[in-house]
Amino acid sequence: MTQAAFFVLTALADQPRHGYGILREVEELSEGAVQMRVGTLYGVLDRLTADALIVLDREEVQQGRLRRYYRLTDEGTAALTAEAERLAAGASAAKKRIAEGRRTPEGAPGTTGVPGTRPGLAGGLA
Repeated sequence: MTQAAFFVLTALADQPRHGYGILREVEELSEGAVQMRVGTLYGVLDRLTADALIVLDREEVQQGRLRRYYRLTDEGTAALTAEAERLAAGASAAKKRIAEGRRTPEGAPGTTGVPGTRPGLAGGLA
């Protein structure tokens, strides 16, 4: 699942929203890290609709403009839950590995024995 799809599903988790409301919610939920353009949003909405993760909830005319409101389906809720659990497990594994790396004494297996150096990518020194 893409980051954009994850945040769109998250934005719809508590209530149906229209396009602009989804954009604002995604930006707030991601603390500004995800800022989608309208074209990107509607591409994501089309894919999520095709995958039956969201459906059109209703259409309203406000100030002469049509607003389409989308909501999560049961499948969308299940997919969002599974992705949130996958991301949490990955973050937990990364935090554990980082903590273990900080406790590795110099000269222990996996280190070079030279203070301040550790094996880098492809076995090089970092």
